[in-house]
Amino acid sequence: MTFSILARDHEGAIGMAVSSSSPAVAARCLHLQGGIGGVASQNITDPRFGPALLARLAAGDSAEQALEWLADVDETLEYRQLSILPLHGEGVAHSGAKTLGTHHARVSSDAIVAGNMLANKGVIDAMLDAFEKSTGDLETRLLPAMHSGLAAGGEAGPVHSAGLAVVRDAGWAETDLRIDWSENPLKDLADLLNEWLPQRDDYVTRGLNPSTSPSYGVPGDE
Repeated sequence: MTFSILARDHEGAIGMAVSSSSPAVAARCLHLQGGIGGVASQNITDPRFGPALLARLAAGDSAEQALEWLADVDETLEYRQLSILPLHGEGVAHSGAKTLGTHHARVSSDAIVAGNMLANKGVIDAMLDAFEKSTGDLETRLLPAMHSGLAAGGEAGPVHSAGLAVVRDAGWAETDLRIDWSENPLKDLADLLNEWLPQRDDYVTRGLNPSTSPSYGVPGDE
């Protein structure tokens, strides 16, 4: 019930965008850790996998080793679809034998795109192609990839939630945006991203060095 892209750039950012027919998809499926990597845990989702796999990457495992560890300690991977992308090194994708509907995943040098209950497998190819042709901040590369996937068919049914997050070196997710229920979640997410990006770096400054932070531009904070 989900399609997603997990990707990194060459400036230390790693991020993910995801959409689904289910509500609040990003709350369950999107997992990032600055300086370490990202995990997409989807299909019949176990949100515990994200933190557990990120901990393995932080301890020095490769993506493949982290997946092998999970397979050794969990008996449900035939139901799961996972993407694991470290900040450095090769990524890996897993789609269990009981992944729902039409499903597909592709791994490139800097991205993993995966989905289930898709309208067609070309959704994933369109997303990866759009990402690899894009430039700019990671946020502005992830979202067009999602729109390309939707234009190629998206899910077999309508999507209702979406999310996008990116971590760099601030110590938290500099971007963490979610549309938990909407008739047009990717459009709403694009509108929210347009509102957020001009303020993103100011919020990092406010967190790290409040004495130099710009005003919020709201009444009472002139």
